[in-house]
Amino acid sequence: MSRLAGKVAIVTGGAQGQGAEIVRAYLAEGAKVEIADINDTEGQALADELAQKYGDDVVHFTRHDVSDEASWAALVEAVNERFGPVNVLANNAGILRFGNIDKMTYEEAQLVWSVNMGGCFLGMQAVVPTMKRNGGGSIINSSSIEGLAGMGSVVAYCGSKWAIRGMTKGAAHELGRKNIRVNSVHPGMIDTPMTRMHGGDDAMAYGATKVALQRVGTPEDIAPAYVFLASDESRYITGAELAIDGGATATHAFGG
Repeated sequence: MSRLAGKVAIVTGGAQGQGAEIVRAYLAEGAKVEIADINDTEGQALADELAQKYGDDVVHFTRHDVSDEASWAALVEAVNERFGPVNVLANNAGILRFGNIDKMTYEEAQLVWSVNMGGCFLGMQAVVPTMKRNGGGSIINSSSIEGLAGMGSVVAYCGSKWAIRGMTKGAAHELGRKNIRVNSVHPGMIDTPMTRMHGGDDAMAYGATKVALQRVGTPEDIAPAYVFLASDESRYITGAELAIDGGATATHAFGG
């Protein structure tokens, strides 16, 4: 397949879960992909595995901290030299922390904000100059259904994901005249190592009962949206938000 032929993509949080599946989907559609993650072991293993299938001239791993401005500058410069100008950014990296508002420390909340919200902002800031110089690009920001509606015990996380939703719309308005499209993706409960840290099989089973499709999502349910938004098929879509949630946001809730 060649829906992403000629695309050079950075996928943050690309070592596992949703990010790894986005990497696989991008390579399958002809893109060159930089896997960026703080997880050295799994990130390098994924790059080595995929290089055997697609060639080491189209996939590479870099250890990268999305909350570090200098790390972003070095990453984009290296990818521009290795693969050519970056024209797709999948701002996928994020962390989830539970904690009631009267229990979570401010330091814990700041960590969530620095990775989720700060990482998204710094990523956009880092790739925009390259995209402006080279005719445009596509930025896909990973928010959440918690960026569309609130949920208890994750107030800090909700704040970060609402911020990503707002930044996406502001950036889309600002960058559209430069042919840079910016959209947000809002996954529901997805079966990944990160979500399994908070309840395992029991949490997955419970989550399935709360959505219309009666199952939690998988990374394979998410990656096609990233392919579409990275491709020229979505050339007239910017500032949009796409919920991939099995119907979680298609209803309303009673009670507290």
